Amino acid sequence: VQLVESGGGLVQAGGSLRLSCAASGPSFSSSPLAWFRQAPGKEREFVAAVRWSGVNTYYEDSVKGRFTISRDNAEQMVYLQMNRLKSEDTAVYYCAASEYWYPGNYFSPRRYNYWGQGTQVTVSS
Repeated sequence: VQLVESGGGLVQAGGSLRLSCAASGPSFSSSPLAWFRQAPGKEREFVAAVRWSGVNTYYEDSVKGRFTISRDNAEQMVYLQMNRLKSEDTAVYYCAASEYWYPGNYFSPRRYNYWGQGTQVTVSS
């Protein structure tokens, strides 16, 4: 699976952005997908994940109610709609795919085999 993110940019606090991730590869529709982010000087952290059907979604506590992850298996795309952005959301955002679903451990970057190059999101206060 190859992943390419887009949609990052500069936005004011309270604004919205929609990140997109285009995937290629035969196993996309069965792969769990996730978004992670990494701020300068910090470790990469989990943001959201979605299982193969798109029905089951999971979020880091600080983004619940503000971010929405979704996928389109026919178009081989995964999205992250980010609303009510805060300055602390500033980071490089990465799309990731895994070969398996790890219940209870889906938030660990080590569970994901494939990564995009990242897209910068900057929220000005």
